Amino acid sequence: MKDIRVSALVLLHPHQPELLMVRKAGTTSFMLPGGKPEAGETAEATIIREISEELGLTLDPEKLSPLGTFSADAANEADHRVIGDVFCFDGLPAELDIENIEHLAEIAEADWFPFDPMPADTAERQFAPLTRHQVVPALRERGLLTW
Repeated sequence: MKDIRVSALVLLHPHQPELLMVRKAGTTSFMLPGGKPEAGETAEATIIREISEELGLTLDPEKLSPLGTFSADAANEADHRVIGDVFCFDGLPAELDIENIEHLAEIAEADWFPFDPMPADTAERQFAPLTRHQVVPALRERGLLTW
């Protein structure tokens, strides 16, 4: 099994128990926004760049805090494992329109999804194992999902 390293971001809806997730073009799995590092890039620099590229948002590094590093089967690549450095953002980026989420680059869709419980996977729509089985339980364990 091959490893894929990524940085991912947790953004929580301010008024309801939902996470922001994205779906890349040509896939059916929703996952936390983020992506792969460029050569020599730190996990934090990766998430700041990826969120700008995917969602057009500027992240203040002072509002980022590491949730942890987690691993799970990759959602969109068979025989791969994703290792994700996951960050939480305190609040929401100022330019995020929670009703009309802009998405750019390879992102085909961005939306809010409930996390308690997460919707069941269907043939048309799945949720990344990293988010479902690692990140959401870690957020709950740390008391960050308080709805």
